[in-house]
Amino acid sequence: MAINAEVGTIGRWFTQKMGGCQSRINPLQGSDHRFDPVYLHGEGQWKRTERRDPMSEPQMPMWQRWAQFRFAVIGELLSCPPQKGQLQQAIKQLARKIYQHPIDPNRRIRIGSSTIERWYYKARGAADPIAVLGRKIRSDAGIRWSMSKTVLAALKTQYEAHRRWNVQLHYDNLVALSREQPQLKPVPSYKTVLRCMRDNGWLRTHEPAQPSLGQKRAAERLQRREVRSYEVAHVHGLWHLDFHQAKIGILDPAGRWHRPMALAILDDHSRLCCHLQFYLAETAECLVHGLTQAFMKRGLPRALMTDNGAAMLAEETRRGLQRLAIQHETTLPYSPYQNGKQESFWGQLESRLLELLRGAENLKLAFVNQAAQAWIEQDYHRRHHSEIKTTPLQRMLNGPDVARPTPDSDFLRLAFTRRVRRTPRRSDATVVVDGIRYELPVRFGHLRSVFLRAPSWDKSRMILVDPDTDAPLARLLPQDKVENASGMRRIINQQNMAAPVVDSTDNPLPALLRKWLADYAATGLPPAYLPKEEITHE
Repeated sequence: MAINAEVGTIGRWFTQKMGGCQSRINPLQGSDHRFDPVYLHGEGQWKRTERRDPMSEPQMPMWQRWAQFRFAVIGELLSCPPQKGQLQQAIKQLARKIYQHPIDPNRRIRIGSSTIERWYYKARGAADPIAVLGRKIRSDAGIRWSMSKTVLAALKTQYEAHRRWNVQLHYDNLVALSREQPQLKPVPSYKTVLRCMRDNGWLRTHEPAQPSLGQKRAAERLQRREVRSYEVAHVHGLWHLDFHQAKIGILDPAGRWHRPMALAILDDHSRLCCHLQFYLAETAECLVHGLTQAFMKRGLPRALMTDNGAAMLAEETRRGLQRLAIQHETTLPYSPYQNGKQESFWGQLESRLLELLRGAENLKLAFVNQAAQAWIEQDYHRRHHSEIKTTPLQRMLNGPDVARPTPDSDFLRLAFTRRVRRTPRRSDATVVVDGIRYELPVRFGHLRSVFLRAPSWDKSRMILVDPDTDAPLARLLPQDKVENASGMRRIINQQNMAAPVVDSTDNPLPALLRKWLADYAATGLPPAYLPKEEITHE
């Protein structure tokens, strides 16, 4: 007996039954319907459909696949209920069909009449037939009977001690351990250990083989605290700053190769790159040089987030941000995920700009910086960002802005300086800073201590400031002994010094001595000494 195959869909059943429950060609026959069970029945030859079975898609849960299949089997009875006394005949007709297995497309199954009848009565009065037709979840779901509590505890202890191991190494070590400890037998299969470690989040990490104390604390903190993405609500409310070692080579004029450091400053809300520049080193001088350019381009932000690098924690950087009223936030030590937007930007920089530059020969730093500015303005700012659903430039223009005006360049240069205290030498009114002797103006030579401000990388910008207001008073220059050897000296200007007011009197004796003599004479006592004639020998 040949078997004739037909493909039935829920859409075809509804169309057929609502149109008089008569069989006819359905225009939905060629469609890819989600509730389509394949059944084979009757006499004839095999016919295979070319449509894929949507119930075999891995995105659909197992219980829902079975529910969809069962609903498709009894769908004809629900869409067009049989007349009185014909229900059993319709059920037997469905039981004679051969159906494709909802999980394994290569299997063919038959459904018993009692099973179809039970499905029918269960779904007929239900508000959600799919829910009632789904397979009941086992009460022991998620429990691995092949893995005892002893084995699970040993695996957990082993993972906590060796997070760098892969699953295969954990499994092999567990097998070797079971030979020393028979209570661990029988050891489950590798697949069971793999599923167990994945379900418990015991994933392989790439932490250092011998982590420092700070790295251990960061790893423990990451295990205890959850990680959440964030975004400020205003443009220029928060900036991110970081250095990145580019994977290209730069040739300097001396013929030496360098791996340049890219400094990028991003706005948190709009993802706009406020400034991007390549340097040959990661220093506080380079950081301040790039950050001041970002201020001149975009204005002053409300807060700046950096990591704990030496350049970010330098005194010039910290004091400059304080003087500009910018809140400085640092990430936790060894926690780069807290600055994730910056790390994502480095991926785009390497995959687009630097990938184009790797084919060039004898790259110069000036050309790389010129290409970086062109890439930022013409590509990055105008490309659609998948996270913010628009371009960084458009979001910056449309978002609420909380930036402040930027002061002049002289104020910015003076802001990013360190503050030192020195005691002047009285003889020539000079002070020493980092081995260099500076001359104070004569009018400040009498001070017991003075306060100076200057960046550590520029010894020519030493500024004398007021100790209370921190306002600049005068610029100090290094001592020039050769020039001083000429013998030329300035005249101290005392015109502005007020002349002391002294009462004029004919008695040259001081007032205090006159008072003592008067008081002693008022006692009436003779002088308590014997006068002696002094003999002068000529």
